[in-house]
Amino acid sequence: MTITTLTSREFNQDTSRAKKAAKKGPVFITDRGRPAHVLLSIEEYQRLKNKGRSIVDMLAMPPGTEDVELEIPPRRDLARSADFD
Repeated sequence: MTITTLTSREFNQDTSRAKKAAKKGPVFITDRGRPAHVLLSIEEYQRLKNKGRSIVDMLAMPPGTEDVELEIPPRRDLARSADFD
């Protein structure tokens, strides 16, 4: 995968170059020196989109761990005052 970086001006002046570069990897388009946009091929975009998971999926316990029990013992020690000497 090749990563290409173009300024906004370069992108506006030569979009065909950007499209060709997007076939090889992401094209970062900068605005005032900072990345502002990313151009991807439709295939890469769809691959990334289909890879995404919902927040529910991300927070769910992995398969096979449903029966794991976690016991957290209560804390018995009390807070102590700070000694600043």
